[in-house]
Amino acid sequence: MAEKVLLIDDEVEFLEALSERMEIRGMDVTTAENASAAVSAINSGDFDAIVLDLQMPDMNGIDMLKIIRKTNPDMQVILLTGQATLEAGIQAMKLGAMDFMEKPADIDALTDKIKKAQAKKMVIVEKKTEKKVNDILKSKGW
Repeated sequence: MAEKVLLIDDEVEFLEALSERMEIRGMDVTTAENASAAVSAINSGDFDAIVLDLQMPDMNGIDMLKIIRKTNPDMQVILLTGQATLEAGIQAMKLGAMDFMEKPADIDALTDKIKKAQAKKMVIVEKKTEKKVNDILKSKGW
């Protein structure tokens, strides 16, 4: 099953190049060049992972991560940045980011992290489904 990925980055050339490289690896990639396009994509799509740029002109990655966490607390987010700081990395991890990588990201390492994100999401969905089934069984007395 192809990994569904949302790439969010304001650098259009980088976004296109990374998207192509991920699609060659069999991933289903959606891109967003700004915060409003990203929010729209998040609200209308179901992704296994979001790869998010830390520095964007209209909203930084930390603020976008907070929005994602409010609306999709189980979403797996990998932050990418060309200007990594220890402080930003720690803040992102505290907010629930799955990982934090520096640009230019090694495509094999990023692909591996996206596959792990998909597996983690599948475990979360399975646990939620199992809980729902158990709750229904208890409430019906079966």
